[in-house]
Parts: sequence; structure tokens; C-alpha cells
Amino acid sequence: MSGRKIAFLGTGLMGAPMVRRLLAVGFAVTVWNRDRSKAEPLAADGATVADTAVEAARGASILFTMLTNGGAVSEVLFGSGVAEVLEAGATVIDTSSISPAVAREHAAKLAERGLHHIDAPVSGGVVGASAGTLAIMAGGEADVIDGVRDAMAPLGRVTRVGPSGTGQLAKLGNQQIVAVTIGAVAEAMLLVEAGGGSREAFRAAIRGGFAESRILELHGQRMIERNFEPGGTARNQLKDLDTVIAAAESLSLRLPLTEAVRAEFAEFVENGGGEQDHSGLLQYLEDKNARGKA
Repeated sequence: MSGRKIAFLGTGLMGAPMVRRLLAVGFAVTVWNRDRSKAEPLAADGATVADTAVEAARGASILFTMLTNGGAVSEVLFGSGVAEVLEAGATVIDTSSISPAVAREHAAKLAERGLHHIDAPVSGGVVGASAGTLAIMAGGEADVIDGVRDAMAPLGRVTRVGPSGTGQLAKLGNQQIVAVTIGAVAEAMLLVEAGGGSREAFRAAIRGGFAESRILELHGQRMIERNFEPGGTARNQLKDLDTVIAAAESLSLRLPLTEAVRAEFAEFVENGGGEQDHSGLLQYLEDKNARGKA
């Protein structure tokens, strides 16, 4: 495999399986996580575990970040000094989900240091991260993206959406569709069951029809099983929807369907559902209807 040094910062729910994909194809990867206990198991897979983000990044020609939000990415890149210790001309591939404006700001600050930046948020969840089938939405210069495609390929399918920041816009569009579809599936199940039907039979009946989707396949099954252990949390779904609304306002757009679903997720989180899987919106809607009948 390439002799380039790869550093990966953020080895939580998504980051750890992504690192394992890189290791499996022969890349040498140094990892760091704020909570070291989430990084240490990767040593058994061949990763080098660093004590600090700077130690992990020192001399790296490719740096992946998979962190909680834009503030965390800013702090690690510029507050902790990571940007100062990368190899000259290195490429930062930020797979975190952050605002397009912050992604563009990071690209500009890195360019001042002679470093490249790709905003490359992903979709596909933990299942996709483990299987190497993530949808990777890349914003940045085409030649920069082409130069690191081999390092992104083990993680999934890479599509350049446009210039800096557009990868994040594509992820926001993805999250809009996910949230609205989760809401639609949950409400449809409520309707069918309230009329005496089986939600399991309903899902089976419409599979393969015009309403087929990964949400119906995976989250519909979660709703049947009432398995709301988080893959993607409701809190993160709300964070993404808040970012969508802010981005829309900056572009003078109104997104009424997204606004309506965002309001339901806000109530869901406010009522204690933040750490449930976002498909747990079903349970919140059930409770809301029960309260309405009381």
C-alpha cells in the first residue's frame, strides 16, 4: 500500500469501523480520540494509537477527521495545533457533518498554510462504515479529490458534488430526506395500526413498490421491532435539521416540510428522546397521539 502516513482523528461510532476499513486494505493509520478508550481497541487491528491529536497528525500526508461538530473540528485543526504539524501539501478530509460555511472557512484557513481540504461527509451509518459502502459527498477541487481517491475508496463511493462546502450541502440534503422519510414511515404505520392493520404486514405489503427505500427497509424494521438503540441519534438528526434550516435561511429559501419535521424532532429530543435512534420518532408520535386522546 501507499507509504503515505494517514492520521484519523475521531474513532467513535462511525470513525472506528472506517479506520478498520483502511487498515484492512493495508494502509498504516495512526488514530486519536478524545476518549482514548474508544481508540485503544483499534490497536488490535494494526492501528497506532496516539495520546494527542498533534502526535497522531505529525507528518501525516492525509488526515481524516470524524468529529462531533464544526467547533470540535476547528478546535482540533487550529486550536490544538494539528494544522501546523501536517506534512507540507497534506490533504485534510473532513468526514464530519458540519455547516457548509464552517467547511469553507476551514478550507480557506488550511489553504493559507499550503494545505488542501475536502469536506466529505458520509451517509450509510455504522452498517455502511463497517461494510465500506458509505456514500461520500465530496466538496473541493477536483484534482485534490482525485489525488486521495485511493484512501477514500475503501470507505465507500466517492462523488464530487462541487466546490468547497457543497459536500456538506449534499449531506444536509441527505439528512432532510432521511428525516422526512422517517416521519412519513412512522405516521403511515400509526395510521394503518390505528385502523386495525399490522404495521409488519403493512411494511411487507409496500416493499418493492413506489415507497420502497432504505429507510423503509432498515428503520421500518426497527419500528416493527421497537429497537431504538441508536445507530443515528435523534439529537444528531435535530442538529442536522437545525443546520439545514440555517443554510436555507442564508440562501433565502423556505423549506416547509423540513421545518415541520424539525419541529417534531425538537419536541422528541426535548421530551427525553435525544439518545434514542432517530427511528424512535415513532414512539414519540404514538405518545403524542395518546396524550391527544386522553
